[in-house]
Amino acid sequence: MQWLDRSRWTTTPFYAFVVAVIACGTMPKGYDEGGFSSSMSLTSFEKDYDLIAADWTGSASALTNRKANISSFLTLGAAFGALSSLYLNDRLGRILSFRLAIIVWAIGTFIQVFSSGIYGLLLFSRIFAGLGAGLLTVTSPMYLSEVAPKATRGLAVGLSMVTLLGILTLGFFINYAASLHMAATRTQYRLVQAIPLIPVGFVFFLSYWCPETPRYLASKQRHDEAKQVLARLRGKTVDDESILAEFDEIDTQAKQRAQLASISNWQALKESQLNPNYRQRFWLLMALQTVAQWSGGNGITYYISTIFQYAGITGSNESLISSGAYGIVKLVFTMAFTWGLIDLFGRRRCALTGLSLQLAGHIYMGAYMGLQPGSGDNTNASNAAIASVFIYAVGWSIGLCTIPYLYGAEIFPTRIRNVCYGVSMGLHWFFQFSVVRVTPNMFALDVWGAYLFWALICFLGLIILGIWMPETKGVSMEQMDELFAGPWYMRWNARVKSVDCDNASFEDVEAHDHRDQPKATL
Repeated sequence: MQWLDRSRWTTTPFYAFVVAVIACGTMPKGYDEGGFSSSMSLTSFEKDYDLIAADWTGSASALTNRKANISSFLTLGAAFGALSSLYLNDRLGRILSFRLAIIVWAIGTFIQVFSSGIYGLLLFSRIFAGLGAGLLTVTSPMYLSEVAPKATRGLAVGLSMVTLLGILTLGFFINYAASLHMAATRTQYRLVQAIPLIPVGFVFFLSYWCPETPRYLASKQRHDEAKQVLARLRGKTVDDESILAEFDEIDTQAKQRAQLASISNWQALKESQLNPNYRQRFWLLMALQTVAQWSGGNGITYYISTIFQYAGITGSNESLISSGAYGIVKLVFTMAFTWGLIDLFGRRRCALTGLSLQLAGHIYMGAYMGLQPGSGDNTNASNAAIASVFIYAVGWSIGLCTIPYLYGAEIFPTRIRNVCYGVSMGLHWFFQFSVVRVTPNMFALDVWGAYLFWALICFLGLIILGIWMPETKGVSMEQMDELFAGPWYMRWNARVKSVDCDNASFEDVEAHDHRDQPKATL
């Protein structure tokens, strides 16, 4: 199979090292969804921040809002952190923005750990840490997409999601161990919440061995540096024919347009709307982010322990174990997606298959909660409800868990990529904040109603993305103009007449990239 043809791409130790380091930029987001969200159920944390249900008799809604604020405020800060990438990624570069984001997140996390029961300080620290976490979710996938060969771009960007889910899963089990073996004092939850500072700190120092991306360097007219970095990543010499061909493909758009520094963020955003080809890509990405978040997404992950209790699992420890198993399922299937499915079946098929599985899981869980609210008497129905949660996890993992990150990092030209991707991640985080904030309130009204809403979004997503979403597998970032040419309602069948830039000559690539009127093959 072409996707396994190692003659088309080379993985050098240095390239593997760089990808592994930068992929860890999603750790803060992952641990917040698994480690921090679970730590809120620790008795020590509940005592310190006045979250004991017995103390809120007659004020259940106030307690729900207090918990929702603590859970969601990091995502609010992350929305603004993602938007800050509009300035930072193009002014400082990808790698400097990566390091700055880690520093900001670490400061916020340190304040969070030692907030010592001060509710207002905790909320401030959550927002501050979110600024760094949000910037990382833009910078890390963008960096990976810009250093990866097109044949394995999906693998490289997908590794960031594997890292996220790996530490998310670890967070569940760390909480379980702390609940079993530590006394319910401040030290318990402080240790749980401080743990990610260690691996992310190592990543910060290792990043000093990672170079700036060739695409960013080329956009700044630093051509010699870009060629040297590209050659080092590919394990070849600067004058190698394949390096010259790949660099020329990277540099083509920079030659055809003004330097990246000459265009403001507002101009880039305006260009993304005035150019019909770019506008289609922009709003498709917004639709992907909307469907991904409002189809359940992180709302389920943040409150998975509660959801398992709704499905019939009793006891906090049993719920944490089930949450850990949920994390493992997501991790395993995301790894399968990243290391094979995404470059074998493609982005489109994975997204639609995943949405179908999410829809199936939501329909059953909604029916179960509507007919058997809070009941564990019907063992078969309860087991099926638990199974539906895992079916949802499989669908989420092989579809919209990763694809919006990858799509946003690969479908735009260098000139507007940072702005469009940054805006999309800002929308992602604002939606995630909204979902995490309102999910407890939705559950308080009617759990089955929440699942009905998520199922409706999945159904609409299948229709909208089924028509609008083209396959980008094997398409270079410089060929996206051609892929998105033609009517939007035929995008489901769009193709490009590709040139194998790994084996083509310099002249072949020049001829391919300088066609006046690119057309999609429908």
